[in-house]
Amino acid sequence: MSFSQIGVVGLGIMGAGIVEVFARAGYQVVGVAESAPAVEAGKSNLSKSLSRAVAKGKLSQAESDEITARVSFGEPFELLANCDLVIEAAPEILPLKIEIFSKLDAAVKSSGILATNTSSLSVTDIANATSRPAQVIGMHFFNPAPVQKFVEVISTAHSDQQVVAQIVELGNSLGKHLAQISDQPGFIVNKLLLRYLNHAVQVLDAGQASKEQMDAAMRELSGYPMGPCELLDLIGIDTCVEILKTIHADTKLEIDEPAAGMVKLVAAGHKGRKSGAGFYDYSEKLDAPTDSNENVKSQVHNDLLIAYLGDCIAMEATGYASKADIDSGMKLGCGLPKGPFEVIESMGIENVRVAQAELAQRTGISAYQPLPL
Repeated sequence: MSFSQIGVVGLGIMGAGIVEVFARAGYQVVGVAESAPAVEAGKSNLSKSLSRAVAKGKLSQAESDEITARVSFGEPFELLANCDLVIEAAPEILPLKIEIFSKLDAAVKSSGILATNTSSLSVTDIANATSRPAQVIGMHFFNPAPVQKFVEVISTAHSDQQVVAQIVELGNSLGKHLAQISDQPGFIVNKLLLRYLNHAVQVLDAGQASKEQMDAAMRELSGYPMGPCELLDLIGIDTCVEILKTIHADTKLEIDEPAAGMVKLVAAGHKGRKSGAGFYDYSEKLDAPTDSNENVKSQVHNDLLIAYLGDCIAMEATGYASKADIDSGMKLGCGLPKGPFEVIESMGIENVRVAQAELAQRTGISAYQPLPL
């Protein structure tokens, strides 16, 4: 199958970014949103992104104009009728996505493939809203889509393997690094990332370290671009709580239940940067958090890192994802300087196992125990 026209439903920052990715790669793209203001916002998002690229010298004005000319926008789903692939990029609300896919099923030609950009919801549940579940797949881009190179391709038990192969080939044509995985809440990156972030807030709730100490520790000692509380504020604490609820419903593990500190902040309307305050107050420009207590920083860094590495080992051990895909996902999807298995290799697996056992004994949380491998 050759892809000549791509559709995108939902034109927020994520959807507009996906539109740009395909238009940059030479595809004709149709962007659809639920209202005229949402359509105009999508046009604006695309225009601003291309203007930034031109200003930075990454695109010429002529190239920007060519990309813009490949895109058309509108409200009716009927505009998507002749698309070979339609990607949904609506908010992470399952009933909303199911409603959209029911409409897409009716509007898009029978040979068209339908994809969801969900970061954590069940692709299977979304596929079941259509009469063509074999042609429904997950295609999870990371934000900002034009920059981030990692894409998770998620198949379900219904998925036609030829469809999966076509999407992988298409993704490769975009210059992306693809990980082909099955349907599981959180997939690779968000399951590992949200567990790490949730653990950090559990440590904060227990009074074992301050948010400044944790954030400084992960930036200074592991070279992360942001500490956990800074990152929660950037992503949106409410979004993280919802993803954790989805993961927890699947695993039933205590470590996946949203930490009380996050739940309280969301209840108070403090959702992070987008609301003006979360773990930090954004009414004024903030410097990166710092703290001079090296002992506390060292301990909290060790605890957060070891728990995260243990989660990565456990995911690879189940066969869900390879070491290479996990490393690529955490580096390309999250901007970490090293993949977890690169860190494990540098530390030595036996040292990691000893640290896991010590963490499990000290905290009383059996999920931190090393696997008997």
